[in-house]
Amino acid sequence: MSLTSDSKFQCTNTTCLPFISFITSNIRNCQIVCLTQSHCRAATFHGSTSNCELFGDMLNQNGNMLTDVDATTMNIISGTRFQPEWTTTGNMSIGRYWHTASTLVNGSVLVVGGSGNGGYLNSAELYNPSTGTWTTTGNMGTVRYIHTASVLVNGSVLVTGGQNSGGDLISAELYNPSTGTWTNTQDMNVIRAAHIASTLANGSVLVAGGYNGTSYLNSAELYNPSTGTWTITGSMSFARAWHTASTLANGLVLFTGGDNSNGYLNSAELYNPSTGTWTTTGNMSIARYVHTASTLASGSVLVVGGSGNGGCLNSAELYNPSTGTWTTTGNMSVARCYHTESTLSYGSVLVTGGYDGASFLNSAELYHPSTGTWTTTRSMNVARELHTASTLANREVLLTGGSNSGGYLNSAELY
Repeated sequence: MSLTSDSKFQCTNTTCLPFISFITSNIRNCQIVCLTQSHCRAATFHGSTSNCELFGDMLNQNGNMLTDVDATTMNIISGTRFQPEWTTTGNMSIGRYWHTASTLVNGSVLVVGGSGNGGYLNSAELYNPSTGTWTTTGNMGTVRYIHTASVLVNGSVLVTGGQNSGGDLISAELYNPSTGTWTNTQDMNVIRAAHIASTLANGSVLVAGGYNGTSYLNSAELYNPSTGTWTITGSMSFARAWHTASTLANGLVLFTGGDNSNGYLNSAELYNPSTGTWTTTGNMSIARYVHTASTLASGSVLVVGGSGNGGCLNSAELYNPSTGTWTTTGNMSVARCYHTESTLSYGSVLVTGGYDGASFLNSAELYHPSTGTWTTTRSMNVARELHTASTLANREVLLTGGSNSGGYLNSAELY
């Protein structure tokens, strides 16, 4: 790596623009992130703003520099690059999939329920990032999987619905991190599994859609943490299960895709917490369910993969909240469903694992919002689908559990 102080690229065309910019604490972190990006060839760090810009093919720009006493530009030498590591960490006590994982206020990760070798689970365990170890904590009152878990403003975790051998569930319960115990809270108004829960800006939790054992649902309800009660709110335009929900910068919540009795959905709609009403917005180009969605730094929402009429998908598309429209963006290198999607601290999106219709995947790839392109990153140590991904305080991503051809997994790894 060579450094040029007090200089930055004098870009004269769009190919000279950074493929991503992000804020980081020092120049070393800027260097490290460039080294972990397979197509990063140069980086510029701006001292006064702590802004790090990453560039692609800049070989023709090295003689086209502009003096800037605030900037330091680094050219990456071929051969010095390294891939980010996946490192194994402590195993959970129980192999599980279709569980939930919640990052608590104290930095620990709470894993709850799911399905394992012994059937449906009510067990819960805590991951300590400082030690890389797991400890069991109190069991839920009800065994459940395909449920939701939401961290409340008071630090408690609300678990809702799901399914077990007795059918789909209406119950909800609260985990208290201070005591490691669960207490029942008021039942939802509607039985539901494969639904979605979103914590709103006012602290309420919006639960919408799902399946009740006989019908797909368009109903929605709100949990008030202060009173421990549920109230019905406006219904969606479409019944849907296995959909996604993304909170936008304007406070609206975008629901996308899923399936119902009519098949897979490409529709999307917006919930307005101020009015308790829904409005339809632009349709995705492809109907999909068991996909993932992330809100980007730009405010757009990236929807990735999932399953559609042609099987598992490699396509991705972007929702623009300003226009209410979707545009297709670069395809992943691999079709995948039952994967995870995580927005990293510097703005790229990490997609991991899943299933491609024939094989369980250990591959991972990164989406770069400024270029709309994907690059592969190092593969996980274990192929897994139906796992969870949790972003830790140190910006690492923790993957837990899932399943593959060997059965349910208790393993965990860090990116």
